[in-house]
Amino acid sequence: MSYYVHNVQGRLRVKTPLIKGSRLMAQEIQKLLGQIRGVNTITVNTLTGSVVAHYDPKTVSSKELLDTLREAGYFDLSKAVTNDQYIYSAAAKTGGIIWSALAGAFVEQALEGSVLSLIAVLI
Repeated sequence: MSYYVHNVQGRLRVKTPLIKGSRLMAQEIQKLLGQIRGVNTITVNTLTGSVVAHYDPKTVSSKELLDTLREAGYFDLSKAVTNDQYIYSAAAKTGGIIWSALAGAFVEQALEGSVLSLIAVLI
């Protein structure tokens, strides 16, 4: 699992492999972010390694929240993919799979006729 960040004004979602499966780190992150003025709620999912913080953008910025997580060692922004990058990567991977399946079916269909023609010639 890689690092992931998605921000919509007032809601920040990050994923970090460091908290996946760790209730202790989840509690530490909730306490850390909960001390910041302007943070309304924090939800940590140790199954997925996800942290969702709802915050007041007039009081605190997503950059401040990310900096807090980074400084505490929970998040590495340099390794994070954004929502757009994640979607592009997933779409490219899916497109490649679909293209391979279509090309394989086409080649199989083309060769199937050739094999039958070859067998007919040989007989």
